[in-house]
Amino acid sequence: MEDLSSKLIFLFFILFSTHDFGFCGDTCDPGDNSICSQEPTSKSSVYAKEASYIVSEIEKAEKEFKPCHDPLSCYSPVIQADLKPFKGGITKDMISEAEKKGTKYQIIDGQLYRSKDCMFPARCSGIEHFILNIIAKLPDIEFIINTRDWPQISTHFDKPIPVFSFSKTRSYYDIMYPAWSFWSGGPAISLYPKGIGRWDIFRKALKHATEKWPWNSKKPTAFFRGSRTSDERDQLILLSRDSPDLVDAAFTKNQAWKSDKDTLYAPPAEEVSLEDHCKFKYLFNFRGVAASFRLKYLFLCKSLVFHVGDEWQEFFYPALKKWIHYIPVPTQATKSEIRALIEFFKEHDDLSRKIAERGHDFIASNLKFKDIEWYWKTLLNKYAKLLTYKPTLDESLILIERSGGPKTEL
Repeated sequence: MEDLSSKLIFLFFILFSTHDFGFCGDTCDPGDNSICSQEPTSKSSVYAKEASYIVSEIEKAEKEFKPCHDPLSCYSPVIQADLKPFKGGITKDMISEAEKKGTKYQIIDGQLYRSKDCMFPARCSGIEHFILNIIAKLPDIEFIINTRDWPQISTHFDKPIPVFSFSKTRSYYDIMYPAWSFWSGGPAISLYPKGIGRWDIFRKALKHATEKWPWNSKKPTAFFRGSRTSDERDQLILLSRDSPDLVDAAFTKNQAWKSDKDTLYAPPAEEVSLEDHCKFKYLFNFRGVAASFRLKYLFLCKSLVFHVGDEWQEFFYPALKKWIHYIPVPTQATKSEIRALIEFFKEHDDLSRKIAERGHDFIASNLKFKDIEWYWKTLLNKYAKLLTYKPTLDESLILIERSGGPKTEL
């Protein structure tokens, strides 16, 4: 990054010292030149400091970055960390306690069994698809899978109990697994009434969208569509209302919508297909109830992803590195902070494109079906070694057999 610091800081300083973003008019009397003349200098200093921070973080990230090229190097650390609380062994009593938190599965003599009732059948189907694909490589084992959105075993209030969940924060003992939505049971909205659909098929659709809207054809605007699941999204929406040329962000309806109050006092926007997200250079991702299923799709647009917050995780998140694959945004970022980030990367198009391409390439290369199957196989084999007993068939469970359909892999 030859002379990157000096070049970017200088350009960023010029940008914000020569553009009027309303700071003076918002804070002082325009007729009082003695006061107003001081305001741009102060704001320019703030933005120059922000630019210095961004450049420093990028340089540090690139210096420390060690790319991973296969599931072993990308994902093994996650499995090791999640199983560490159980290194003393997993007992039958622990499994009995965990049964209260999810759906029970067993693999006995190469056959898959499950509790008769599944809270979310499509989610169970999405999980079972991958397990059935690798079942010949798994020992006798039993485990509990949580198919709810929220993790179950708090590090603050509970002792370690082995429950598998698709997403968690550092405040939970839950063991992460690849979400059901890679195959079925993804979020259902009006555009996708039966759920988003299979990951392998959507990868192809987004590849076509990326070819239709390459980098130089994308609209240089930050974009977001989604429901108001938390107030963390509000500042971007408000910035969009202030600066629609900079940001196109709006809230859509969800099942809890009752009035415009639920969309921050504006009519709900129409939903936008994931393919049409690829029209925009800058895409924002926020958590939902837990981690957002949206994130992996955004990367495949080959747009620059702004990922808000780092608390909620899925199994592949730790391999994605901030400033290398995406732009990190603090959870409680203000409008001015979000504006500064967007403006910075708009001014440095080559840098934006480089980060966007790295993010795309990681997901395209390291989140294929073969990687998901590797994760399930490795996770369950390592987990099985922690069992202190040999499972025997629970006669209350039902046999799960492959329902047919293609075994597709990219």
